[in-house]
Amino acid sequence: MTIASKQESLILLVGDIFLFLSALWITLFVRYAKVPDSTLLYNHIVPFSFLFVLWIVVYFIAGLYDKHTTLLRSRLSSIILNAQAVNITFAALFFFFIPYFNIAPKTNLILYLIISSLLVLVWRVFIFPKAGFRKKQKTVLIGHSEEVRELVGEVNDNPRYNLEFTLVAEVDKDIDFEVLHKEVVDAISSEEASVIVADIKSRKMEGLLTTLYSLTFLETAVTFIDIHKMYEDIFDRIPFSALKKNWILENVSASPKVVYDVLKRTMDIIIGSVFGLISLVVYPFVYIAIKVEDRGPVFITQKRVGKNNTVFNSYKFRSMNRSEDGVWVGETDNKITTVGHFIRKTRIDELPQLWNILRGDLSFVGPRPDILGLNQRLSEEIEYYNVRNVIKPGLTGWAQIKQDYGKGNQVSPQSVVDTKTRLMYDVYYIKNRSFLLDIEITLRTIKTVLSKFGS
Repeated sequence: MTIASKQESLILLVGDIFLFLSALWITLFVRYAKVPDSTLLYNHIVPFSFLFVLWIVVYFIAGLYDKHTTLLRSRLSSIILNAQAVNITFAALFFFFIPYFNIAPKTNLILYLIISSLLVLVWRVFIFPKAGFRKKQKTVLIGHSEEVRELVGEVNDNPRYNLEFTLVAEVDKDIDFEVLHKEVVDAISSEEASVIVADIKSRKMEGLLTTLYSLTFLETAVTFIDIHKMYEDIFDRIPFSALKKNWILENVSASPKVVYDVLKRTMDIIIGSVFGLISLVVYPFVYIAIKVEDRGPVFITQKRVGKNNTVFNSYKFRSMNRSEDGVWVGETDNKITTVGHFIRKTRIDELPQLWNILRGDLSFVGPRPDILGLNQRLSEEIEYYNVRNVIKPGLTGWAQIKQDYGKGNQVSPQSVVDTKTRLMYDVYYIKNRSFLLDIEITLRTIKTVLSKFGS
């Protein structure tokens, strides 16, 4: 371990102890609604000190003082939460089975564990990586050209990441593995790099695997990170090059998650019922506006692709001159109407789909369902495109809140390139779907819609 990494570990340790103490002071202040006096502090610090020592040991065991602890944001949060779960268990056992200390631990302990967990998360995830305490880890990056360029462009010279790619190799190009072998070994041996990010499962990497394997026996510690995991962690989407049969079989599952499925369906029924009834107030105004503009039909029915490639009828307010199947806006002479611009921008055109949610055709959150003809076209042009249909589609989704579709009223992909990016976000959602993620998407969708009403 280098001097720099020892200093970083010491700063983390001191910071954690300070936060443990601060959390105890805040807990007593909240619990008793007054500034804790010396007697109250002493009565709590003595028993809690035993816990502080035990918790630091747990943090060490969990690797929270390792050199590369904060490389990946999602990994760090999960490590902290898992460590805190263990600490909660120890704390409960300590106070309930050793009734020596004359304090009321139950309420205080619950408050303390909540406050301390929040403080540690903020300190470890947000403050420490950005406060300049850590020296950037010099990193070797080896992977596919497009992903390499995206990662370098996002990470290098960006203070939010404690990585710097100092040796970059694109395996899509004609690459001399003998030269690369020497460069990688030299970079690691001279401590110019201590992290290697690579697509080690790619066939194109076979010429370098022996080199990477040999690095595991060096005295210099080397951390290996899969490029797909790093890409996913940084961009919140799955890299397109990862979408292979073996990856899909390993990471994408349509098997029931009983508790999650029940919670999700309950949320769908509540949202569909509440917003469906409230939206009825808007219907007369939309009806009048559409009829005044061109006297055409108010509603359109579209065949869309649902879970397991089943087809269902989707209902929307008409926003274009006519309904079409299998084309994008601008490919024909079909135009968005004046009223259509407004109701598409504010998502009013999708209000009738709330009834699709109540019927069970849609969920509120999930991959957006394609029109049947467009789905068939995209399935032919984009490999593994239909993997997004393994779960029920949604009225809104991860791609809708994360992807920048362009300027103006564009709220959906309008090209194969856009659609590939949407697929990357959709597969990320399928792989990581959870009730908490659904709540996040729901709240951010509501925020987006309200902001567009105000713009």
